[in-house]
Amino acid sequence: MQVALKVDVDTFRGTREGVPRLVELLKRHGAHATFLFSLGPDHTGRALKRVFRPGFFSKVSRTSVVSHYGLKTLLYGTLLPGPDIGRTCADTLRAVRDAGFEVGIHTWDHVKWQDGVGTDAQHATAAWTERQMTLACERFEEIFGTPARTHGAAGWQMNRHAIRMTQRLGLDYCSDMRGTQPFMPVVDGEVTLTPQIPTTLPTLDELIGLDGVTEENVHEHVLRACYDGRDHVYTLHAELEGMRLAPVFERLLQGWEQRGVRLVATGEIAATLDRATLPRCRVRWGEVRGRSGVLATQGTEFLGP
Repeated sequence: MQVALKVDVDTFRGTREGVPRLVELLKRHGAHATFLFSLGPDHTGRALKRVFRPGFFSKVSRTSVVSHYGLKTLLYGTLLPGPDIGRTCADTLRAVRDAGFEVGIHTWDHVKWQDGVGTDAQHATAAWTERQMTLACERFEEIFGTPARTHGAAGWQMNRHAIRMTQRLGLDYCSDMRGTQPFMPVVDGEVTLTPQIPTTLPTLDELIGLDGVTEENVHEHVLRACYDGRDHVYTLHAELEGMRLAPVFERLLQGWEQRGVRLVATGEIAATLDRATLPRCRVRWGEVRGRSGVLATQGTEFLGP
């Protein structure tokens, strides 16, 4: 069995502190992974307006946002100017690639994307969406000297324009959604020819604090979710598994090792896909237990022409 590790990097602090620690930890365990970077300004402080979003207060009360992100990060974009992550941390990003890990795009402005791209957001037009994705692509190429080959949306937040843009940008594959297996996304009856490799496993912050799950036993719950014999995709965060929850993640890595699970980059799974035989599935917008907001998810199979 394989588990693909997808590392979402949301913040300036996560890039500078969490990413190098994860690189060291993954190399120590012989694990591969895909790192997806936020490439523009860190405006994390502006996310505090989500307090009125259903489920948000419950999540932050369970996961201790201040201890995970730090007070300074929570002021970026409000009382403090948001640092430009891609410009300031370019050497750190290139060091991840040079260490042998796959790299790709998470977003340009994490908060702006996650709060603005939703299907019910008034300004999430095709032009707005294209602008945000183009900014990220241009910065990625500026840093790495080559076009990005993969994209994993911030907060699994997408809209129909963004899904179509993954094809227009010529990406090899994306991991923007939650689901059960790789598929070709269908929006409004139109098949997008960029495969999705969705996150299949729950994240630590979705589990901790619910149904008796704690930081001490959460790794056991993730491991049990892998017992179905299928390949899986696990999303971790530089700000969590790369920092305060690093000991938890190491226990998870050890559990996978003991079970003989191969830990790979999402690109390794993408390389084995036959697009002609992948199921074509409708994109559905819905909720995931333990996470606030409406996410892009894998829906029912599309049987149209």
